[in-house]
Amino acid sequence: MPRFLEYLLIAGYIAVLLVVSHWIGQCAYNWMPVEATEEAQKVDSLFSFLTSIGAFIVLGLLGMMVYSVLFFRAPKNDYSEGHPSRGDIRLEILWTAAPTLLVLWIAFQGFNIYQQLNILGLGQIVHLHTPLELEAPAYASDDKPKPSAETIDVFVKQWDWSFRYPNNVISNELHLPVNLRTRLNLQAKDVLHSFYVPEFRLQQYIVPGRDIDLVVTPTRTGEYKLKDALFSGTYFALLEANVYIESPQQYNQWLSKVQREPASMKNQAVAEYMQPPKTMFKSNWYTVAPEQSAIAEERKVMNDT
Repeated sequence: MPRFLEYLLIAGYIAVLLVVSHWIGQCAYNWMPVEATEEAQKVDSLFSFLTSIGAFIVLGLLGMMVYSVLFFRAPKNDYSEGHPSRGDIRLEILWTAAPTLLVLWIAFQGFNIYQQLNILGLGQIVHLHTPLELEAPAYASDDKPKPSAETIDVFVKQWDWSFRYPNNVISNELHLPVNLRTRLNLQAKDVLHSFYVPEFRLQQYIVPGRDIDLVVTPTRTGEYKLKDALFSGTYFALLEANVYIESPQQYNQWLSKVQREPASMKNQAVAEYMQPPKTMFKSNWYTVAPEQSAIAEERKVMNDT
């Protein structure tokens, strides 16, 4: 094959490869749960970019192998060794520089995406409550609280989620107004937990003794599920809560309704614990007995005060 046609074939394959890789990267958006926040859109963009890069590398290597088999096949009964590549300075530079540039490019893209997330209010602010800093929580040196339209306290323990809204409205459901930044103040009362909503693309550890602020901007109304992404004991699978993203009008109506008529709270872990064992023999494994609902505790404290 003439050298010109060989180069033309390689250039054409690279062009097709770029188009196909970009298409695969766009398809990657459908592999994830629906995007329910602005933060999810940025994370999915990064995932799509990495998928495109991976598809380009895999298809490129596959094409190179097929090309070598078709055009550089050894003749029959030819058992001689091929041209040695060792000592070729150009090849050494190529396979050292190419991965290095690729990794730096991916790192830059990731840094750029997370910088945008910070602009959208994803910055995590950790308050270290030490005996000397009870009155003034310590923020990171360059961190400042991002503006938000609403602040909701999130409490988690074995095995119960509870949420405190403005005007001391308490519920075991997380309600968020759509298209408004909401600050979530995460607090664990016993062990490590993790705030995780797949549609938010956010997974934040909650450390006992620390208040961790997380700002989210919901963009899609609907019902979702809050999970604990860290194993916390026997009833870990039951540590879930319903998340509702709704219009600001519906959100305010729900707040008013709960404030007038507090809903009864059910804890699935308590129900499971109270059931008689279904096995013939007891395991005698240590199990943390589910306590009174955190919401009931909060209401009791409020009534006492």
